[in-house]
Amino acid sequence: MREGRAGVTKRRMETRIEIEGMTCEHCVRAVKNALQAVPHVTDARVQIGSAVVVTDAPVSVDALRSAVAEEGYRIKP
Repeated sequence: MREGRAGVTKRRMETRIEIEGMTCEHCVRAVKNALQAVPHVTDARVQIGSAVVVTDAPVSVDALRSAVAEEGYRIKP
């Protein structure tokens, strides 16, 4: 955990997802940008086929799935 403004403690959470359809660095950039646009996502470490999403509050897998799907990829179940 880390301390935010005014002594409020924020939890750092990581979610690992597997992603289908990625084949190149363009795919990596598109997925990274899409995931980082989801509210509460503070970082997305993306490589071909997977990502580790870092958040400062709970984020549903459905929100991540929607962001990835908008770019034309799919999160594996």
